[in-house]
Amino acid sequence: MNRRHHAITVQQASQEAPTLARLTALTRESSERLRAVEVLIPPLLRPALQAGPIEGDSWCLLVRGNAAAAKLRQLLPALQAHLRSRGWEVNSIRLKIHS
Repeated sequence: MNRRHHAITVQQASQEAPTLARLTALTRESSERLRAVEVLIPPLLRPALQAGPIEGDSWCLLVRGNAAAAKLRQLLPALQAHLRSRGWEVNSIRLKIHS
């Protein structure tokens, strides 16, 4: 089948390409991790966060602004413990500040 003339969904493409499938799975898992720890994050701080990349046992959170990152640093041990209690092997959470 000549794919140049047939549109496929992202889901179909990810199923047929192992690398894309792995990236899709990591993106989904990162979003699930953020949803899992949201209960521990003050409501006013939540909009400043985005799920970032997973690299082995390290997870990255994208944080909007230095003030939000400073507050979040105080919560990191609790976030890690909560994720471990839910079955994720997270030995470190990195914060990356973005605008």
